[in-house]
Amino acid sequence: MKATITALNHLIQLIQTLRGTDGCPWDRQQTSRSISVYLIEEVYELVDAIESDDPDRICEELGDVLFHIFFIARLYEEMGQFDIARTAKMNTEKMIRRHPHVFGGDKVENTEQIRERWHEIKKKEKVMATNESILDSIPLQLPALMRAYRVSERVARTGFDWSDIESVMDKVQEEWAEFRQALEKGDRGQTADEFGDVLFTLTNVARFARIHPETALSGSITKFVRRFKQMEGAAKAQGRTVDELPQAALDKIWDGIKEKED
Repeated sequence: MKATITALNHLIQLIQTLRGTDGCPWDRQQTSRSISVYLIEEVYELVDAIESDDPDRICEELGDVLFHIFFIARLYEEMGQFDIARTAKMNTEKMIRRHPHVFGGDKVENTEQIRERWHEIKKKEKVMATNESILDSIPLQLPALMRAYRVSERVARTGFDWSDIESVMDKVQEEWAEFRQALEKGDRGQTADEFGDVLFTLTNVARFARIHPETALSGSITKFVRRFKQMEGAAKAQGRTVDELPQAALDKIWDGIKEKED
């Protein structure tokens, strides 16, 4: 613990030096708005590192995220609004408050009860104006798939939901038929709209299946990229490139790669 505190203090001092009079001109010019863009990039790099399952890379990217968080806190400290200590204190108090089954006398039987209790506590914490929607607190800047999942999850808690996963899957078929009809008409605007409906409904299928669509899609992309690179390697071994091979040959290589992984 002492080593952790020392390391964090060194990070705080580093940022203070960078922001100081004799510090880095670029760092001194940054604002919370400008630095937030870099924070988002670093978070995505961290997620990518986690997907790679490389501990050294994860450690490095986690450090980059931590640096930007402390940097933003320093900006607000300079404005006399709050510091990183207050941020940590507020979050600790909130987490203790939201875990009464750990820090209080509440009893729970499963993780679903924990989730429900969590959302009940959050609703009590948020004093909502009479004209505020339960969806207003979902960030508009979230990637579309993540935002779709959050919206569907939030709405479902009001009771406006399908009865089971089979009902949602039936809806997927309905939306897919509407997409095909729009595609046949050649109306690009309507086609895009209907395709969006398919994706949004599939997001609800993922919710019922208790998987996150963003994570599932990310995993599939990673798998596809890995297999495609292997196919490029197989083509190179033949002294050719992927675009030089006929489709039948590519399909054979691809099927061979899949068989080895399965």
